[in-house]
Order: sequence, then C-alpha cells, then structure tokens
Amino acid sequence: MTEKKKKDKKWIQGMDMKEGAFTAKAKRKGITTAQLQENVLSNPDEYDEKTVKQARIRKTKVGMKKRKDKK
Repeated sequence: MTEKKKKDKKWIQGMDMKEGAFTAKAKRKGITTAQLQENVLSNPDEYDEKTVKQARIRKTKVGMKKRKDKK
C-alpha cells in the first residue's frame, strides 16, 4: 500500500521570494503586474527563470484570492 502525502495548505507562505520584487519589475517597465505576468507567461524564453517563477506564483495567488472572494 502507498502512503498518501498530506497536502500542505500553507505551501505558498514557505516560498522563498522577495515581497514586491515582481511589482518593482513591472513599475520599472511602466506596466502593471498583470501585463508583466501575461508578457512573461506568453514568452518565457525571453525572461530569466526567476521572473517566470514570480509570474507563475502571481497567477496562482490571484486565482486563490478569486476563489476565496467567491465564497
């Protein structure tokens, strides 16, 4: 029998990311964070690995907030 892994519901708090770094990148480019996210996720080869990871995390966090607000 295989043992089921217990889901960590607070996994996002454990992320090692600098708060506000993605927003600062967007501001330097003169665009919103949503626009930067869309640009990064549509062309990940044009951005460094860290920026792509930040964009994915932002997408996840926005989705989580929308689900929470829906309740």
